[in-house]
Amino acid sequence: MTENNNKVAPTPSAADPSQPPRGTLARWKLVGPGIVVAVTGVGAGDLVATLIAGSRFGYALLWAAVVGCIVKIALAEGSARYHLATGSTMLEGWRSLGIWTYWYFGIYIVLWGFVYGGTAMSATALPLAALFPDVLPFWAWGALSGIAGAVFVLLNRYAVFEAAMKFFIGVMFVVVVGLAILVMPNLGHAVTGLVPTIPEGSAIYTLGLIGGVGGTITMAAYGYWVNAKGWRTPAWMGVMRLDNQVAYIATGIFVIAMLIVGAELLYTAQITLSSGDRGLLDLDEVLEQRFGPVVSTVFLIGFAATTFSSILGVWHGVSLLFADFVRQATGGTGDRGDLEKTPAFRFYVLWLTFPPMVLLLLGRPFGLIIAYGAFGAFFMPFLALTLIWLLNSKRVPKEWRSGWLSNGLLGLAAALFIVLSLNEIARLF
Repeated sequence: MTENNNKVAPTPSAADPSQPPRGTLARWKLVGPGIVVAVTGVGAGDLVATLIAGSRFGYALLWAAVVGCIVKIALAEGSARYHLATGSTMLEGWRSLGIWTYWYFGIYIVLWGFVYGGTAMSATALPLAALFPDVLPFWAWGALSGIAGAVFVLLNRYAVFEAAMKFFIGVMFVVVVGLAILVMPNLGHAVTGLVPTIPEGSAIYTLGLIGGVGGTITMAAYGYWVNAKGWRTPAWMGVMRLDNQVAYIATGIFVIAMLIVGAELLYTAQITLSSGDRGLLDLDEVLEQRFGPVVSTVFLIGFAATTFSSILGVWHGVSLLFADFVRQATGGTGDRGDLEKTPAFRFYVLWLTFPPMVLLLLGRPFGLIIAYGAFGAFFMPFLALTLIWLLNSKRVPKEWRSGWLSNGLLGLAAALFIVLSLNEIARLF
């Protein structure tokens, strides 16, 4: 009798691994795919865009960063909700809307992968070359970072990949938030930035801050990471939503921290950064002059963690999307739950790694950039609009279709990304 009284009743997940646990703490321990999205989506270019917004407008656009995170929560939640509610993938959903969606994505992902591969390797080479200036040339650091990412992704399954991404978010959190604390933020001014205002000349920066940070093709990969975690039925909807909210709260913390750095360190001194990833090297010089070489070195380590984690996330997540694209092209054969083992997954990892190395040596061909920009500018509107279409259709069980809040946020995202895409096309031409 005593032995029976001392037994602990198993949670639903212990009795049935296909069911989520009921306890709050147990659910928090499962958080993971959202962390992967957050770490992958926040790249060096995103941090620079936030820094520049802070350096030009102080805290005035802080509200835009908060709105941006709310919009991204809606997009990622919609993607994963479709996976869990229907048992289908985003690629299957897009194909059900017509063959045009399927081939648009196919052309886009091939172009995007080639250019992004070169961009990601170049971004990772920047801090490594700055940390070890006399060890290897710039192009070699880029190539090694791409190869290291490919080897890691090809040799490890999702669980190890997620653990690595949690490590990188820890490094990023310590460095970025620590830097925001170091520059001694003016909390009074920061609070005023939560009141929506659009200073003169800030319209595009405002839209970019809402739409750009943490928003890439990897948002469509979120549902695949949710499935890779083992969450496959509507029973996991609550856990997924917690996971997604944690992801974009973390993203919001990064954005706010970098805005603080821009406002306190650069705005008051009227220091201008270079656009693109190299802006972080400019910041490194400012940090070294003000705080010394130790802070500068720690910042470069955080910079490297940011860029390399994006390599890992894209090499894994977008390769899952490509593998599912090929699965659909071959008639939907094969187990969609084991895309990591497919030849298509391995092919796309290598596509991201080796052909783009040419860009490290030659620079980006103008014609390719035009094509990439044109296709890329329309991906986020495509994602937002197709999610609205899918999540309000009979493909989704009635109880999991979008309500007014989800539709409103997805509609806001679609309108925002259409404006941003038109601006991107105007810049290109």
